[in-house]
Amino acid sequence: MRSTQQMSITLPVEMAKRVKQRVSSGDYASESEVIREGLRALQERETAVEHWLRTEVAATYDAYKADPATAKPIDEVWKRLEARMDEIDREEG
Repeated sequence: MRSTQQMSITLPVEMAKRVKQRVSSGDYASESEVIREGLRALQERETAVEHWLRTEVAATYDAYKADPATAKPIDEVWKRLEARMDEIDREEG
């Protein structure tokens, strides 16, 4: 049984150029390898966001439901959210 499946994809010109550049630079052996790495990175990011939602966000919501007086002002919430997203972006580098 095959462990791979051939696909044909269409990319915007700039993305296609970037894929080709990564191969021509020697960073990757093939265009497929570039796409696979991109999909792995996407999955890692989705997993990190899911973990964050299930742990930090859920815990915060539960605390709010238990005592609504613990709610934070919306400006503070946005600042913390933006800081967390920046942190995730830096981790993914």
